[in-house]
Amino acid sequence: MSSLQKVLDGLTAEGELYESLEDNSVRCFACGHRCLIRDGKRGICQVRFNQGGKLRVPWGYVAALQSDPIEKKPFFHMLPGANALTFGMLGCDYHCGFCQNWLTSQAMRDPASDVSAQLVRRISPKQVTGYAQSCNATVVVSSYNEPLITSEWAVAIFKEAKANGLMCAYVSNGNNTMEVMDYLRPYLDAYKIDLKCMNDKKYRSLGGTLQNTLDGIRRARALGLWVEVVTLVIPGFNDSNEELWEAARFLAGLSVDIPWHVTAFHKDYKMTDPENTDARTLLRAAEIGREAGLKYVYAGNIPGHVEEYESTHCPHCNTRVVKRSGYIIREYLLTTEGKCPKCEEPVAGIWPKDPSQVGLNGFGRPLPVW
Repeated sequence: MSSLQKVLDGLTAEGELYESLEDNSVRCFACGHRCLIRDGKRGICQVRFNQGGKLRVPWGYVAALQSDPIEKKPFFHMLPGANALTFGMLGCDYHCGFCQNWLTSQAMRDPASDVSAQLVRRISPKQVTGYAQSCNATVVVSSYNEPLITSEWAVAIFKEAKANGLMCAYVSNGNNTMEVMDYLRPYLDAYKIDLKCMNDKKYRSLGGTLQNTLDGIRRARALGLWVEVVTLVIPGFNDSNEELWEAARFLAGLSVDIPWHVTAFHKDYKMTDPENTDARTLLRAAEIGREAGLKYVYAGNIPGHVEEYESTHCPHCNTRVVKRSGYIIREYLLTTEGKCPKCEEPVAGIWPKDPSQVGLNGFGRPLPVW
């Protein structure tokens, strides 16, 4: 047993997202893999395991905790300028070679991430909420690793957050199940999903399936969550016009109000062959999204080089209603009802009830809370 496994196995509780089967086996419902886990074995995520016929799940710690601009998630149509107290644990149900959070996500899978044991800090849901209040956060977000596989712990935190008037969100790969979404729905307000590509073979190389992610986006929308979708545009992997068109058409077929963020890849972890995504590629992807009928398309990670695709515009008269520079809100013009001030067209999203309270010209970067 590695030192990391010993640490993490000691920070667990009995899960709720599973069913007991014969021979002390269990079936886990936390993610779309629906792992059948024999006694003494682990799920694909490596952090949920069967001990004597009971599913043990991560509990009682964080490996990352900081106050982020909500735009960093990215949520562009949810309380612009807000602070989002963001926590993460360890582990993932995917193994993407381009993961930019691999140190936390690939724990228990890649020995190079064993040093993540040093990041683990014991904490209670009440303490997490206390940190949110101390940094004036209005949203609590589960991110940095795949939150679906730590949903029991997220719900414990979200219950406390909700009791204190905070909103809650997931930043996820979307590989969900109906069981986990029903479990989360009473406490969840928004859900950011990564749509990594539109090719099932490529999806399987990352550890998932395309169809389950598409279904995951549909589930989140059907449950009434505010959904934003991100595609990391990687040269030679998913940047063809055909694939970008397919992604945009799928989203527009669900709702033209879904914000689609096309963001820039940079060399990281195991994927160091492609060149970093340039602004020209992002602009091409964003234009495809707009031509497919999506009202709100954004290009990210190259601030100052993506023209109007950093800001929010009225879908009717094209008035700029939210001006952004990177993660900083420079101007906010929406009315109290979330409408364009010029033509009164509603702009889809979760908007502040008092526009004068929108945080303008903030730091635009994460802030540690301890």
